[in-house]
Amino acid sequence: MTKTELKDFLDEKVLLYNNPKFIESDPIQIPHQFSLKEDIEIAGFLTATIAWGNRKMIINNAQKLMELLGNSPYDFVMSHQEHHLESLETFVHRTFNGQDCITFMKGLQNLYTNHSGLEMAFAKNQQALSMQDSISVFKKLFFEVNHQQRTTKHISDPNSGSAAKRLNMYLRWMVRNDHKGVDFGLWKSIPTAALSCPLDVHSGNVARKLGLLSRKQNDGKALLELDTALREMDANDPVKYDFALFGLGVFEGF
Repeated sequence: MTKTELKDFLDEKVLLYNNPKFIESDPIQIPHQFSLKEDIEIAGFLTATIAWGNRKMIINNAQKLMELLGNSPYDFVMSHQEHHLESLETFVHRTFNGQDCITFMKGLQNLYTNHSGLEMAFAKNQQALSMQDSISVFKKLFFEVNHQQRTTKHISDPNSGSAAKRLNMYLRWMVRNDHKGVDFGLWKSIPTAALSCPLDVHSGNVARKLGLLSRKQNDGKALLELDTALREMDANDPVKYDFALFGLGVFEGF
């Protein structure tokens, strides 16, 4: 395919998958249950944090977590007492356990109390065409609270070479505002042009087959290579192609 043909092909796939039907089988359905901005962004953050493995299990466990938070995640984060955290001790999703969950509640409370919330914590230190330094700064802010070292692995650091797939996916959810009904477009302080594609096994394999990515590992260097290729097709909204790459990989076995 020529570059023009490839762009047309991927644009068609974006239209196919970037619609409300996509929500039915995707973890983004969890934050879509809420209407308050803070509920949406906290539910989205916690869901994205555990978004690895079987998608059905991700959705089920994220739903369980919302129930443990009384289906009012912002109120729980801001109002919980120490004894309220005991109910979270039994939560587990793969290697994310109850103690990790408790630390996340404290980390979120610190962000809303001392750093003006999740949006502002991510918006700090942003650059024109990348959120990767911002994600690294966010991780430092998040773990200002007392924490076990093991818990830090649940937030990736791009400055350590990670593609930070789950956080880039979360940023797509919060920032993109194309009125298609999937992404929320709640955060106005971060430009869509700065977003990066959530690079995982599916999107990486499809990108390689399409000639958008040559690096074999799904790491930070591969993310930069893929981002550069996607920005050539749409500089203002490169991460929209996540719908195409993911859909081709998961739903079409491309």
